[in-house]
Amino acid sequence: MKAVITVTGKDSVGIIARVSAMCTEYNANIVDITQSVLSEYFAMIMLVEIGKLTIPFADFADKMADAGKACGLDIRAMHEDIFNTMHHI
Repeated sequence: MKAVITVTGKDSVGIIARVSAMCTEYNANIVDITQSVLSEYFAMIMLVEIGKLTIPFADFADKMADAGKACGLDIRAMHEDIFNTMHHI
């Protein structure tokens, strides 16, 4: 089971470290990551394995969103099934 995590906002030091630390805290394994900085804006997409999460996925998604709000970022975690359904033509 996988999830897609997106992070957007103003660039600052430590964004990847903060999101990665949260993944580690809840046992989400980072499978793939891509990030880009456009002028002062940061964008990242992560694919994480969530089969061994230590909390329910909905709680994980809420904690990621709350952490993003606390540091001025938009962090969203979406279950892979929902992501695939939304992007299927």
